[in-house]
Amino acid sequence: MSRIGEKFKELKKKKEKAFIAFLTAGDPDLKVTESLVVELERRGVDIFELGVPFSDPLADGPTIQAASERALKNKVSLKDVLKLIKTLRSKVRVPLILFTYYNPVHRYGLEKFSRDAAKAGVDGVIVPDLPPEEGKELKGYMGEAGLDTIFLVAPTSTSKRIKLVAGNSTGFVYYVSLTGVTGARDGLMKTVEPALRKIRCFTKKPIAVGFGISNPQQVKEVVSFAEGVIVGSSIVKRIEDNLSDRNLVRQVAEFVERLVQASKTS
Repeated sequence: MSRIGEKFKELKKKKEKAFIAFLTAGDPDLKVTESLVVELERRGVDIFELGVPFSDPLADGPTIQAASERALKNKVSLKDVLKLIKTLRSKVRVPLILFTYYNPVHRYGLEKFSRDAAKAGVDGVIVPDLPPEEGKELKGYMGEAGLDTIFLVAPTSTSKRIKLVAGNSTGFVYYVSLTGVTGARDGLMKTVEPALRKIRCFTKKPIAVGFGISNPQQVKEVVSFAEGVIVGSSIVKRIEDNLSDRNLVRQVAEFVERLVQASKTS
């Protein structure tokens, strides 16, 4: 079983849900990302998604796009993110997932990417612009390397599509709670519960919900019916708001800790 699978199993035993934090790797620089991951693990984050900066991020809202731009100014590449993960692997025990668009992976070479990701200590990948029917080759290489490939179910997905995505996802199924791009929104919960009920008709795998979750109340609502909650834009926004603060890591960690606590109280 992968480190991601083990984490969900361990949390289930404790009757807890997974809090998954998204960070853009290299925003504002790789050293800060490293410090944030170490500190946020200490504050209770269960799994990290580390976003590979990309110049044309289709699924990302303005907050994460701006973070990508900041990282790209420092010339942060996929290779740099793998190096960062290798460093982190000796410092943290939690699963580390790469969130990357297909283009950087394609340029790197699918087989080489899967091999190097495994060597670095990556546990899984999410490629938001790669649907399962086009992702067979990458999934094959990832599987050979012992890594999970996580695909996305959208609110617009048909039953046939849900079956395909859930069947191909390993580690967990990622439910995108909103159509459109990432970013914090209000009033997203009314549709999430029935959507998850539908997904559960097709899979027993853990389901994590992401896109648009930004405050403790929303986190609480999501974990009342999902195995995991993913928070990205509001954490990245907190980084942006504290770029000139020497205590950036502490400011972000205190904000995230409140969200983590909300995910652990039923």
